[in-house]
Amino acid sequence: MKTRFNTYDIVCMVTELQSLIGMRVNQVYDIDNRTYVIRLQRSEEKRVLLLESGNRFHTTHFEWPKNVAPSGFTMKLRKHLKNKRLESFTQLGIDRIVDLQFGSGEAAYHVILELYDRGNIVLTDYEWTILNVLRPHVEGDKIRFAVKEKYPLDRAKTSYAAPSSDALKDILSRSKPGDNLKKILNPNLEFGAAIIDHVLLENGLSGNLKVSTDPNKGFFVERDLDKLTTALKKAEQLLDAARLEVAKGFITQKKEERPNPEGDEPIYFFTNIEFHPMLYSHHRGQPHQEYETFDRAVDEFFSALEGQKIDLKTVQIEREAMKKLHNVRKDHEKRVTELTHVQVEDKKAAELISRNEPLIEQARLAIQTAIANQMSWDDIKQLVKTAQDNNDPIASSIKDLKLNINHITLLLNDPYQTSDDDDAESGDEKLKPMLVDIDLSLTAFANARRYYDQKRNAAKKQQKTLESAGKALKSAERKTKQTLKEAHTISSISKARKTYWFEKFYWFISSDNYLVIAGRDQQQNELLVKRHLRAGDAYVHAELAGAASVLVKNPAAHALPPRTLAEAGQAAVAYSVAWEAKVVTRAWWVHAHQVSKTAPTGEYLTTGSFMIRGKKNYLLPDQLHFGFSFMFRLEDSCIERHRDERRAAIADDVSEVTSTLEEDQEIIVSDDDEPSDKEDEKSSGKLDTIAEETRKLGIKQTNGIQLGEEVEKETVEDANNEEKQEKESEESETDSDDSDGVFPDTHIKVDHGTGQVILETKTRTISEVSDTSDNKTFSFPSLPKKGGKKPQKPKEQKKNEERQEKKDGMKRGQRGKLKKIKEKYRDQDDEDRVIATELLKAANQAKDSKKAQKKAAAAKANKVKTGPRGPKIPQPTPLILEVESGGEELDPEPEVEQGEQGADIDTELLSQLTGCPLPEDELLFAVPVVAPYSALHNYKYKVKLTPGSSKRGKAAKTAVQVFLRDKTGTNRERDLLKAVKEENVARNFPGKVKLSAPQLHKHKK
Repeated sequence: MKTRFNTYDIVCMVTELQSLIGMRVNQVYDIDNRTYVIRLQRSEEKRVLLLESGNRFHTTHFEWPKNVAPSGFTMKLRKHLKNKRLESFTQLGIDRIVDLQFGSGEAAYHVILELYDRGNIVLTDYEWTILNVLRPHVEGDKIRFAVKEKYPLDRAKTSYAAPSSDALKDILSRSKPGDNLKKILNPNLEFGAAIIDHVLLENGLSGNLKVSTDPNKGFFVERDLDKLTTALKKAEQLLDAARLEVAKGFITQKKEERPNPEGDEPIYFFTNIEFHPMLYSHHRGQPHQEYETFDRAVDEFFSALEGQKIDLKTVQIEREAMKKLHNVRKDHEKRVTELTHVQVEDKKAAELISRNEPLIEQARLAIQTAIANQMSWDDIKQLVKTAQDNNDPIASSIKDLKLNINHITLLLNDPYQTSDDDDAESGDEKLKPMLVDIDLSLTAFANARRYYDQKRNAAKKQQKTLESAGKALKSAERKTKQTLKEAHTISSISKARKTYWFEKFYWFISSDNYLVIAGRDQQQNELLVKRHLRAGDAYVHAELAGAASVLVKNPAAHALPPRTLAEAGQAAVAYSVAWEAKVVTRAWWVHAHQVSKTAPTGEYLTTGSFMIRGKKNYLLPDQLHFGFSFMFRLEDSCIERHRDERRAAIADDVSEVTSTLEEDQEIIVSDDDEPSDKEDEKSSGKLDTIAEETRKLGIKQTNGIQLGEEVEKETVEDANNEEKQEKESEESETDSDDSDGVFPDTHIKVDHGTGQVILETKTRTISEVSDTSDNKTFSFPSLPKKGGKKPQKPKEQKKNEERQEKKDGMKRGQRGKLKKIKEKYRDQDDEDRVIATELLKAANQAKDSKKAQKKAAAAKANKVKTGPRGPKIPQPTPLILEVESGGEELDPEPEVEQGEQGADIDTELLSQLTGCPLPEDELLFAVPVVAPYSALHNYKYKVKLTPGSSKRGKAAKTAVQVFLRDKTGTNRERDLLKAVKEENVARNFPGKVKLSAPQLHKHKK
């Protein structure tokens, strides 16, 4: 199989890739220690150039797996080539060396790709001084490939002209006897073996001809020299044409045979053998594929190598399965043949014993007499030998003494058969002389009976073998067909499997068909915000250390449904320490424009830390109920059937969804350590309450109506239930009300080494506070209590108030002053408040900064357009965020995958996946998904995950077994589930889990 470029390939590829000149380097990646990828960009045009040391270079349309951490050589390339323009793409002379120049003048850098021997990639500056080299080494005594050495340009060969007749004669005269033309010409010419074979065949010669002095044999110089000269001139013309025109691409193939699972005629498929820029004469009789360009053919060839390896591995498995079946058949035939042979031999032995009964009895008597006389075995053997020497007929028939088992071996023949009867009985079976073992303890007829019994037993065994052979062979054939089918299915799935861009994160699709993604570690959290957070998206985080950053992708930029935000909040809590600790806590969300990586002056934000500016929208806490399921990739023609199965629910549908969730919980059969039915009812009640509150808030906000009175009533009811707590927290409620209209700049800073967290809030001036203050008093609605826990003690509340005072930075008496201001302006309506704000701004204009003026103007514009903003859920003192650290290296270019995340592309990606496939659907592959259980309510396969003690891998295997035993599943679905790699199944589990599913305990037995 061809895996590297020759000279003609390089000439053709360099000519074709001249279109890359003028493009700028976007980024550099490494696939392995020999293969590197350079992303090039020019306005809207993007190309990916792949360089493999020693083998190839071409552009690629396929997504190659990149190393998680870039190598040192990659970092060096990034440092010098980033944003540089590709100025030239040339071949050094006619040698297998390619030079890529990035930048011009003294800022130029050269990337030199060597495609001979073991290959190399060298980075030099504009003076050809080596800055970095992939494979440092020494050639000969003087040429060193190392940093700070000059790259030797004079080594490259510059001429590929065809030799003259005299030069050819000289080359042929120096050849060894018996060498063929191809072996002689290849080392002396620059055309390459493929071109030489082609032009020789075109001119009536062959590369296998041997130089001969006999005109009738081989290559005769006097006669064939002109043909050879013409052929080499043709080779020179081919290289000249390749420098001017873009060549087509051809891939030659080989026909392979694979066993058929149905047992009929074998199945044939084609494997790629070689790639060429033209169809050579010696390849025209082989199967091949033609492509528009040589670059496209090379890209297809190398990208198909992996799939071809899978195919060949599958064929090997199928051949082994067929070999096992063949061995079973062969073993069966051998066993039947042996039993038939035993029957024939036993029958002959029995008949010979019956016909030689006197001889056998005399031999028995002689041996038994000797034993009775207490003769040793050696003496008995000597006695028999002496008798044989004396031509005793009885002793002559004894051939062996097996006295240890009380047997003797006699040579018996048919005493009634004469030479005259040979011709008469030629058609009948003759009893030939044979050795027969005789038991000394049995008479002659008893010995005959023993052989007849053995013959009958062998016949019975043969009958049973024949009867059971049918079943055994059918079973073996069935297993072989199943193995062939599974091997073929898994190979087709492996080739069809496409990894989506969001699978490297935690991810799921919400009930309203929104993509939700979360970071696995600190680096991924940074990557999510920098590259994937767009306008209209929501950023969700839990009030817990170690929680993941969660994004809700909103390509249409409409208002996100409350149900989706609640599910994203569940994910934020689950992917934190709350899962292992079995603690229920709240999450909050903000808009994309509220998340910033810009730190205040003189401060620094570590990786995974962000500034949250403005008000957080708190979500009500939910139970830690996650689910595990599989989504199936639909064939394009089946997508329309599932178009609206995850439609965005409007407010009127929320109650229906809630009832569906309750029904789904009732189906679950709990294990012994699962919560009781009463507890399930309580939890479903909590879910119902949360859904109702969310629905009310959503309706009110969309209609632009104030929610102050409604929230105030709920707050008053909560306060009546906890009067004592209300009195003690009255002062803090006033602060909450004052800060409700204020948008503090919250800086969250995390020390990942010690776990210490620093929080800084920047409060605004009194004029800004009065501008956004409201005359309504709010308090937090009471949170659902888990396990009947008592409310927080007053001492702890006082400590929290003291912490609040310190963090807010208010001076003593300032809070009382604000309270008086509020009482003074209680009867002031919105219009008066706007006028008063303008007056205050005019008075303090000299003191206010430009930034404050912009914010006040924006607040005024919002109030004029939409009216006073109704508060959502009041905001407590922000808790500290801590993000876990991890390993994926960030790509600072945010535009790289931007095209994949457009509205249409994201929607199309999600529409290809379904959780409830129909029997008539054509499915390509399965993707494991872990999501809040409410998001999986209509999925076909699902189990419930709650915090527990089972390890992720074991729980995932158990869940897959549950899915495989589902009677409603089709064979295709089971095949797709089996084909998913084990390491990918449990990858998104939050931690140790407990499984709940219908009849789960039966499957575990």
